[in-house]
Amino acid sequence: MAAPQEDEDIRGRTQQAPLASQRAKDQGQSQQGRVAKWFPLSAKEGFNQWWAGTSPMATEHRVLSFIPHLQKPPTQTQSGSAPVSAAPSAADLTAPPRSPEAHVTTSTLTDPHGPRQWNSEMVALSGKDRALNEFSVQRVGEEVEHNLVMLHGYGAGLGFFYRNYEALSRAEGWKVYALDLLGMGRSSRPAFKIHAKDKEGKITEAENWFIDALEEWRIKRGLERFTLLGHSLGGYLAVAYALKYPGRLNKLILASPVGIPEDPYAVNEAMPEPQESTMGSEFTQDAAATTKDNNNFMKQRDGGKATDNQKEPPRRRLPGWVAYVWEANVISPFSLIRWSGPIGPRLVSGWTTRRFSHLPDEEAQALHDYSYSIFRQRGSSEYALGYLLAPGAFARNPLIRRIQGVGRQWIQPHDGAIVDGDAPPKASSTSQDAAPRAGQRENGIPIVFMYGEVDWMDVAGGFASEEKIKQERLRILEKATADERRKDNGEAKVVIINKAGHHVYLDGWEQFNRVMLEEMADVKRREAAR
Repeated sequence: MAAPQEDEDIRGRTQQAPLASQRAKDQGQSQQGRVAKWFPLSAKEGFNQWWAGTSPMATEHRVLSFIPHLQKPPTQTQSGSAPVSAAPSAADLTAPPRSPEAHVTTSTLTDPHGPRQWNSEMVALSGKDRALNEFSVQRVGEEVEHNLVMLHGYGAGLGFFYRNYEALSRAEGWKVYALDLLGMGRSSRPAFKIHAKDKEGKITEAENWFIDALEEWRIKRGLERFTLLGHSLGGYLAVAYALKYPGRLNKLILASPVGIPEDPYAVNEAMPEPQESTMGSEFTQDAAATTKDNNNFMKQRDGGKATDNQKEPPRRRLPGWVAYVWEANVISPFSLIRWSGPIGPRLVSGWTTRRFSHLPDEEAQALHDYSYSIFRQRGSSEYALGYLLAPGAFARNPLIRRIQGVGRQWIQPHDGAIVDGDAPPKASSTSQDAAPRAGQRENGIPIVFMYGEVDWMDVAGGFASEEKIKQERLRILEKATADERRKDNGEAKVVIINKAGHHVYLDGWEQFNRVMLEEMADVKRREAAR
């Protein structure tokens, strides 16, 4: 995907592409020393990037400029919190006056699938320093009948979906939204503090931090029902939202969601021992290798069943200091970036050069700049990680224990993402916008689990969830009437994105977009049948 020529002036004002030159070195000659191997950006290049201090606004704009047919993407200019730069960047000096929203409309002359309106807005929420960064696109001249909302993963931002917006917004009657989670990306970054004293209360409070903000945003946007897509931590939170706010989703799509499998170490022990193929692969796995053809697809299709030689995967204990820091929850991975000063860009390059190694140089560089700019912002909801996940990325309250409740909740206010029983629970005191069919029970929603062919997230969790959802449906419908059976929408399936790792929307974006359009068309058919 090439960047539009008209936006070359934006790129000209930003940093050059040291990662591209570094990649050339990797291909032409071996690097000397262990530091250069793991952190390819040179000390000089890292210092230059730190000194330039390019803002999240400028780096997000640059990433979104790679969207096809969108010459100059709209970029609202109110980032939630950005550190003071050592020196003002050229991109910021030429930026427009600060505004909470921006809009661009493409015409059929430049956009073969247009006209479309692209929007960037900071949506203010109640309370102090609470606002969500929103990017959206809709087709001009068509009534919006359906809405897709996209949530990114831990510490990321809506810019990571840049290869998906154009294709997904071709669907007639749809408006596509992407949000930065509260306290991440360019959303506002209020102080994150947990007040609960017990374990369950802390988990619920951490989940509510994110999903209550999403619900308030939904009310502000006037969406009655919508399709929710969440990647990684965004997938975990999407499930939590579906459980706490029933009646609002018509489909749930989980792209390589974190937190599904049951793991006794994560639930019961202070120092869990994750499998080798867990979170560490996010930082060590080369995306260029994941996108190459291999024979892993058949293993994924058979339900993630291990071969005889794989029945007992090797396990290793995390270093004691890592587990201690994680459990103490006093710092986050991004704290190290902020504290490291001019070394920060080099540390980030250790992840970005592997994560984006399969992309064209210019796009990889833009994503590196974007990642560093949002990683170095003031700490906020990144500190929720220790409350939700144990060391190694296993959930403290695994979704496999709760997934069967998605689409089967009683439509009434809930205090948290807790599965209802067959009898209506005691009504929560939490205020909630009245949902359709309030006081009734949901009749199921379709759930899609997406995994990459070489995903470090265990696909077995998806297949186990699929089976659990199936068994719950059979139990619910055992004594149902013929009309109740006909109206039931509870089903689940697992989809494998070929030649993709954890970031399925980016590694296998073409297949991912096709699958998404198929699921969106399915929503349209189901809603018409209603």
